[in-house]
Amino acid sequence: MQNKTNIIIGIVAFLLLVTVPFWSAIFTGEAQNGPELSYDTPVINAMVDPHCVEDVDYMRANHMNILNDWKVEVVREGTRVYVASDGTEYLASLQNTCFECHSNYEDFCLECHNYSNVTPTCWECHVEPSVTVAGGAN
Repeated sequence: MQNKTNIIIGIVAFLLLVTVPFWSAIFTGEAQNGPELSYDTPVINAMVDPHCVEDVDYMRANHMNILNDWKVEVVREGTRVYVASDGTEYLASLQNTCFECHSNYEDFCLECHNYSNVTPTCWECHVEPSVTVAGGAN
């Protein structure tokens, strides 16, 4: 009987320890808030009707899929035009399309990637935008 009790206590303790990050996120509200992204760039500020190649919710969930599709289509198939769901055509280019508007890499892309703890594979081929570190060094 004593072994059974110890096993149950051990399992409960293990489950509590493993789920601490989830409970912490729920009780602090961190899971709902997400990162604070900046849309303050000259190109976005100059737009009368700010928009991305797709709607915001779609881009939040699928931008990595779009970029992966662009990689295949541009590099392997030679297709350099992306036709959005609304029929608008865009150049399928991270540097020339995405970074035209999202020129604030540190406050937009990097902020979200750090929050999500992901390391994009973009920089295996593209030159990563310089990030200014405190003290002025790059």
